[in-house]
Amino acid sequence: MSRQVFSIPIEDAYYDRPIPLRNPIIFYEGHLPAFNINTLMKLAMKCRGVDERYEVLFARGIDPDSVDAMRSPADVWPSRAEVQAYGARADGIIEDALRHGPIERDDGQAAFTILEHEQMHQETLMYMFHEMAYERKRRVALARCGTGFSPSRRAEARPTPIPGGEVTLGASNHFGWDNEFPPHRVEVGDFTIDRHSVTNGDYLEYVDATGADPPHFWLRRDGAWFWRGMFELVPLPLDWPVWATHDEATAYARWRGKRLPSEAEYHRAAFGTPSGQERMYPWGDELPDETRGNFGFANWDPVPVGSYPAGASAWGVHDLIGNGWEWTSTVFDGFAGFQPMASYPQYSADFFDNSHYVLKGASPATCVELIRRSFRNWFRPNYPYLYAKFRCVS
Repeated sequence: MSRQVFSIPIEDAYYDRPIPLRNPIIFYEGHLPAFNINTLMKLAMKCRGVDERYEVLFARGIDPDSVDAMRSPADVWPSRAEVQAYGARADGIIEDALRHGPIERDDGQAAFTILEHEQMHQETLMYMFHEMAYERKRRVALARCGTGFSPSRRAEARPTPIPGGEVTLGASNHFGWDNEFPPHRVEVGDFTIDRHSVTNGDYLEYVDATGADPPHFWLRRDGAWFWRGMFELVPLPLDWPVWATHDEATAYARWRGKRLPSEAEYHRAAFGTPSGQERMYPWGDELPDETRGNFGFANWDPVPVGSYPAGASAWGVHDLIGNGWEWTSTVFDGFAGFQPMASYPQYSADFFDNSHYVLKGASPATCVELIRRSFRNWFRPNYPYLYAKFRCVS
């Protein structure tokens, strides 16, 4: 999938920086193989790397703090051919290690780390490529892309009552990132939650009533609103979920006299059942497939809310996984007993700064392998490029 994602920008766009506070595209094509070598070969298996220069240059893909911290292509970045040659050498070594190396030394943690790290970057690359001018990228076909949903239907946000109960946060018996551990039980009181995500149509009413700024993915031309899609502008689909920042979602919820759900309330609505049992997924314990939601690169953009009734939770709440990450009101932090993971010790702890909020679920660009009950995403509340939706509770 990474090769398909990197084929979207045209050839001379690889030094572009579509998001100002991110490195240019060329960095990420070098970062993925360098991270694999640094994590699996050097850290976990105590082996030599491929090229020390690249394994320092491309070591960490965290956004710089300011535009001034960015480096220019002229003074640091190699050619794309050189980066791809390094990537090919690194990929061969990694593939051989995964097939024949002693990757079980750390219970396979480093191996799972590099695999999921690449899948997460496939999604964040989509945020970058979404920002590119249409003439700077190629339309790449996907197996289920372009399903042609009509923008005319409107789904009601109808409040759904959820009785209180205990929820399990965290994981215990499978691979996960350090912020997913350890598991613990949390009591949740009664609440009501929107059956559907807040739609563009809902948010348009708010914009018209309050004069609030439009979300990042909207564009106005000649008095008409459009959705700025991955590969084309389309008239604003009123039945698609609105992709918004945490700040925007909080303000909208307040306007409605409501609020965003906590992480625990999301879990209760998504995985809880009237019997008190918890499901692995909102729909049950069956693995995610194409009938359950808009994820796994099924589409480049959202689809109408409620399009996957087979993915609804036990309470009849739709799209809790897919069509966009779900903002929560929970500040990102470690659970009690948190310990940094050996294979990537700085993964979470650097962001325990009271400036990031937890998101749950999945977006159209989230790989299926990342869909699990314990997975936690997080971003700053004003980050506008994220594929994130929300719903309200009271």
